[in-house]
Amino acid sequence: MQQMIKSDHRMFSASDDSTMMKQIQATHAPDGRELDVKPFLHIIEDILRRANPIIDGGFHGTQEHVDHVEESASLAGFDGILEALAYIIHKISCEISCKCSGGGDAHATTMVLFNTLTSYSWDAKVVLSLAAFAVNYGEFWLVAKLSTTNPLAKSVAFLKQLPDIIEHSNSLKPQYDALKKLIKAMMDLTMCIVEFKELPPQYISHDTPAMSTAIAHIPAASYWIIRCIVACSSQIASFIGLRHEYTASTTEAWELSSLAHKVNNIHEHLKKQLTLCYQQIDEKRHLEYYQNLVHLFETPHLDNMKILKALLNPKDELQPLVIGSTKTRANLEVLRKKHVLLLISDLDISHEEVLFLNSMYKEPKRPEIQYELVWLPIVDRLTPLNEEHQHIIEHLQSMMPWYTVYDPWIIETAVIKYIKEVWHFAKKSILVVLDPQGKVASRNALHMVWIWGNHAFPFTSEKEDALWKLENWKLDLLVYGIDVEIPDWIAKGRVVCLYGGEDINWIRKFTTTAKAVAEAAGISLELVYVGKNNAKETLRKNIATINAEQLSHYWPDISSVSLFWARLESMLYSKLQKTVENDYIMQEVMTMLSFDGSDQGWAILFRGSDEMARAKGDLALRSLQEFNEWREDAELNGFVPALKDYLQKLHTPHHCNRLILPGIDGGIPERVVCAECGRPMEKFYMYRCCTD
Repeated sequence: MQQMIKSDHRMFSASDDSTMMKQIQATHAPDGRELDVKPFLHIIEDILRRANPIIDGGFHGTQEHVDHVEESASLAGFDGILEALAYIIHKISCEISCKCSGGGDAHATTMVLFNTLTSYSWDAKVVLSLAAFAVNYGEFWLVAKLSTTNPLAKSVAFLKQLPDIIEHSNSLKPQYDALKKLIKAMMDLTMCIVEFKELPPQYISHDTPAMSTAIAHIPAASYWIIRCIVACSSQIASFIGLRHEYTASTTEAWELSSLAHKVNNIHEHLKKQLTLCYQQIDEKRHLEYYQNLVHLFETPHLDNMKILKALLNPKDELQPLVIGSTKTRANLEVLRKKHVLLLISDLDISHEEVLFLNSMYKEPKRPEIQYELVWLPIVDRLTPLNEEHQHIIEHLQSMMPWYTVYDPWIIETAVIKYIKEVWHFAKKSILVVLDPQGKVASRNALHMVWIWGNHAFPFTSEKEDALWKLENWKLDLLVYGIDVEIPDWIAKGRVVCLYGGEDINWIRKFTTTAKAVAEAAGISLELVYVGKNNAKETLRKNIATINAEQLSHYWPDISSVSLFWARLESMLYSKLQKTVENDYIMQEVMTMLSFDGSDQGWAILFRGSDEMARAKGDLALRSLQEFNEWREDAELNGFVPALKDYLQKLHTPHHCNRLILPGIDGGIPERVVCAECGRPMEKFYMYRCCTD
């Protein structure tokens, strides 16, 4: 930034004589009056745009300009201000007309105008000068344009010899073009100066480097705007009294173009400083908004409206919400004093997550279970909304029967920062629960929802603890809500085997062997393939083979497999929050996840509520192939207990287990022991991009 400021100083010191700048500063003695220049600018802009000559089509404005007066140029409520300043505008207008008609020195004329405007601020000086110029410029072209149709205008134009302008329009085109470019450059620079004046002082002070640099350069910028006004007025004056033998001078156009180039350079440098100022203002506004958000969450409230407004409706939209599947817009009032579940995700949220939440949201609930779900998508604010983003958002919304934020781009940057820093949102979706008073009941209840669904309401830590006290490590916990047949098999005393992995050859051997052993043992065995986490394409191929060869049961809906693994990860997440040592359920969950992280298949067998045996691929297959070795034990103690004992005998100290923990909030445990030998496992970091 400092380097930019130095380069700006070099530019101005090289182009603006210090003596001249002292003269300009000497004329500046503002009396403190504040002038709202914006209404003047709107009218000036309207006059200059309408008056611009269109050479190819003669001297007229576009039909749009003729037929439509923009609201910005409306004079309503402006009469009082204009009346107070009419005299000074008229005086400057006369000064310009008089000085420029005689071909006087441009600098001297410019200084006369500065002396006339000594008591005004810099932005007011240039705007009032532009207003005076606009009066002269507008009158000139008004007469020129009407001279072909209006007798009065024709007579005035004749006395000024304006008809020759029309005749010489082609030869005068370079001057017209240069004039238009210079006027545009003047207006752009003026707008920039006015923007500096309107910057909110509570967010940026004059001693800010970018602001102080701009303040130092604005007097020079003001000088060159008024100097350009003088040049434009002189050019207009030169059109009066043109003779038929007039020959256009390329020097005039070149001089105007040179001035436009200079003013554009000044504008570019000031615009850079303005951009830096806006950046600082945005940073302070975001910090203020963030601190306000922190304060809101620390303060007790009677209801949740202040919190929800700060999060979801910073711009006071009338209907900031929309029911995704019906496109019905809604006001925040629909959430007043309700439990609100904020589903926070990016646009890559999985369809499986949405479908599961959809079924949970729609399922019949007990009267005391009342909540509303709101999708708050996190988007990159630096990336403008495009058709692709809009299509993704609309597609996801169409799957959601709950409320969603209608326009994700209105969410404040400070809100996104809060969500990331306080609620620890990164990539994976989170479900933040707010109670009816807006207090955070859970920073992420998604794991509770995956495990227990609506039974976890009101999704608090206390409710989570109470639910875990009721749970044991059993098959029901793994497949609740996923497979409706398994509870019936359990009730009938059947042995249920869940198995997974990617190797279809192992799957063939294992299922064939398991069926043969079940027949030999005289037991009823149900095999269910649960696949592998995050391997959808392989899963589809394996399911197709299993179905074609009738190897076992399987879940035809891939989302059921995703739910199975998501629930296991959620159980681990939930347990990790409690930091309970020697937790049996957590150990078994980690074992299952380590099975999935290996390159082998695996199997886990249940019978009833307390019989379980599990092993990785080779060991599971070998134990079944050697059934005769433990057949007698199976007949005496039961199939599953006998299998468990035999697996322990087959266990060797040589093994390699991998446990891949999901990227979840809540912290990764420093110490994880191996599910087979109990020794601490080494910790590695893994980054994965999986589009499967």
